[in-house]
Amino acid sequence: MTSTAAFNPPTRVLMGPGPSGANPRVLRAMTAPLLGHLDPEFLRIMDECRAMLRQVLRTQNGVTLATPGTGTSGMEAAVMNLVEPGDRVVVGVCGYFGERIAQMAERAGGAVTRVNAAWGSPVDPAAVETAVKAAGSVKLVAMVHAETSTGVQTPVEPISKVAHAAGALLLVDCVTSLGGVPVEADAWGADAVYSGTQKCLSAPPGVAPITMSPAAWAAVKTREVPSNTWYLDMQLLEAYWDDRRNYHHTAPISMVYALHEALALVLEEGLEQRWARHERNGRALQQGFEAMGLVLHADAGYRLPVLTTVRIPEGVNDMEVRGALLKRHSIEIGGGLGDLKAKVWRVGLMGESSSPGNVLLFLSSIGKILREQGFAADVRAGLAAAAARLDQP
Repeated sequence: MTSTAAFNPPTRVLMGPGPSGANPRVLRAMTAPLLGHLDPEFLRIMDECRAMLRQVLRTQNGVTLATPGTGTSGMEAAVMNLVEPGDRVVVGVCGYFGERIAQMAERAGGAVTRVNAAWGSPVDPAAVETAVKAAGSVKLVAMVHAETSTGVQTPVEPISKVAHAAGALLLVDCVTSLGGVPVEADAWGADAVYSGTQKCLSAPPGVAPITMSPAAWAAVKTREVPSNTWYLDMQLLEAYWDDRRNYHHTAPISMVYALHEALALVLEEGLEQRWARHERNGRALQQGFEAMGLVLHADAGYRLPVLTTVRIPEGVNDMEVRGALLKRHSIEIGGGLGDLKAKVWRVGLMGESSSPGNVLLFLSSIGKILREQGFAADVRAGLAAAAARLDQP
């Protein structure tokens, strides 16, 4: 008989770009008895998920569901169902995930124009307007609301006005924002919005909320050629999630349970209260960083409260600091992606991980490690600044 190592994953304080910590209720939900994917009780749970998703996304859209897979599956479902060969697409790119949207649109056969911004700045609506006018007959304008790679929040409303003035649909990536900062799908005039479960919703990765406006759904249903993704074909998925209950795939039962419980927790807390909690904790962390002597990367005024990028001081070793945080304090944070690799740390305060205790624990822990690396971090000042912000409403 072959022996195997004991299965005993360590407990971590998850303060990276995702996943975030999960509420015990969510984890318990995943241990509930499995049901068949067409069991009447499971279908009732799916219906409740749809109703709660509409509340959390702030939408009345009939087509609102969760695709199987991580947040990237939501991105791919939105892009591949809306973009046909030859469609003109304008994508705002201010980081890694805006570029991913652009690449997906190209794989779908779209003629893509990128509107690039520095990795640390939001997409400029005026530049989007110029690109849309130059492209002519644009079908889709796409943007990332909360760019996970840079910690930047790009305002949606100005770009929505540009898109709709040109008769284009608007796609918004809300993977990092949903449940942590205001997401207003209908008020924005967004035609496709998708997210993920593993960030501010605080469930394990595995399904991706997505909603489509009547205009977007009409575009999907009148495609001249079928979507080039079968698994994420929204017409097939919708036929399973709506009253038809047409078989499409075996749903990830336990992940739907987790989504259900995570959404219930969001609504029990209250969206406005949840947004305020993330705002308070995120700004406290940022003020603590600056008082400690560190430099924030994202432009002031556009910094996400749920994900902060802080520049790595000169002479400090990225991997040694992250390794020490993990080994000594069991704290996980993220390194930089793409152009920001080895230049920034990405520190998340999302969902269950967004707490005053985690703010103060992290500042104290990283401050000591930075001093060992030769950086004169003023730990007391950082903690005092953070505590002062945490005391405010």
